Amino acid sequence: MINIHEVIETNKMITQENLDVRTITLGISLLDCACEDLSEVNIKVYDKITRTAGNLVAAGNKIQKEYGIPIVNKRISVTPVALIGAAACKCPEDFVSIAETMDRAAKEVGVNFIGGYSALVSKAMTQADELLIRSIPEALSRTVSVCSSINVGSTKTGIDMNAVKLLGEIILQTAELTKDKDSIGCAKLVVFCNAPDDNPFMAGAFHGITEGDAVLNIGVSGPGVVKKALENVRGADFETLCETIKKTAFKITRVGQLVAQEASKILGIPFGIVDLSLAPTPAVGDSVAEILEEMGLEYAGAPGTTAALAVLNDQVKKGGVMASSFVGGLSGAFIPVSEDQGMINAVNAGALTLEKLEAMTCVCSVGLDMIAIPGDTKASTISGIIADEMAIGMINQKTTAVRIIPVIGKTVGDKVEFGGLLGHAPIMPVNRFACDSFINRGGRIPAPIHSFKN
Repeated sequence: MINIHEVIETNKMITQENLDVRTITLGISLLDCACEDLSEVNIKVYDKITRTAGNLVAAGNKIQKEYGIPIVNKRISVTPVALIGAAACKCPEDFVSIAETMDRAAKEVGVNFIGGYSALVSKAMTQADELLIRSIPEALSRTVSVCSSINVGSTKTGIDMNAVKLLGEIILQTAELTKDKDSIGCAKLVVFCNAPDDNPFMAGAFHGITEGDAVLNIGVSGPGVVKKALENVRGADFETLCETIKKTAFKITRVGQLVAQEASKILGIPFGIVDLSLAPTPAVGDSVAEILEEMGLEYAGAPGTTAALAVLNDQVKKGGVMASSFVGGLSGAFIPVSEDQGMINAVNAGALTLEKLEAMTCVCSVGLDMIAIPGDTKASTISGIIADEMAIGMINQKTTAVRIIPVIGKTVGDKVEFGGLLGHAPIMPVNRFACDSFINRGGRIPAPIHSFKN
């Protein structure tokens, strides 16, 4: 039973500490939309999305009103489109038409993002996969809400370096086509290793082929709540620190579980998972970096940062799994630069570099996220950064990702403003030494020895 003390405590977390349900994401299978006629595919895709998600926004608003819990975003994820369009799409432009259909459907039902313009190529690319990847710049420049993700590696299969090389070029092309908006198209493109099938967070969400016809996944976030809790144990030992984070994560996850159950009941769609990820926003007091500082660091990036982040991530997971039997997705702590004011401050102070962020991704939920770099960065350099991050995920049997934004026309010392949840960021320097000969080798990096478990 929930007692009055818990009600008061939860209300305080919402009103004073930025607790929110970051997203209700409705996953929709589009496998039954595949056929050889592109026009028919587009009709089926639009109808399936609008029919299944027609009441999603209303359900979220109803729960928000009844329980007083802010639900920031209502989103949709779909089956990787490379699979849906494989039979019908003969050129990149054909895939772009599906992206535009997804965008129209998202606008019709009122969601802010729709994910799943994706391909899973951890071992190799099919012809359809490559066509979709080559269509990404046009697709993201001609749509508002469509998000794209490409899984190029896994612990079981290794890393598809042909795809890694291609995506370095694709990211630059996407930046160029959206340069009038500070290359914002790249903020809607994520490159993954070990991508989960049930991630509700954009831009990386897609409805995995292991999922059912439709499922509701909830993303809860509360960096401000964790920071406030740690203020009360300032100077205490690590045992006390860990217990405090774990208990706080438990309370946050219970809120997500409540919203998930209510949304499932209203929509008549099965509940999938709660993703407990401490996802920051540009709002004051809603920062993962500030949690690390509260743990005793002058800035995120100072010596001890990776250890502090490891503690935070582990205790968040331990608390979350006690509050819900179905914790999934990414679940842990995100470290995006542009979306976290504390991270931005650390970069501006010189405490946080790209190399330190890469080290931190060994223990966080995702990877190099929302990092703005000079617009004249070479495609091979971007591919090299992706390869490094994919290797971390592959070897460590965890999800890693890269969402990097070469901002055309800007360089180190400049700033970029994306607005909204995407925030703003300083342009960070990248290592300028060449890796062209390494990236140009092509082929596949094989799976590590510890992947052979059967």
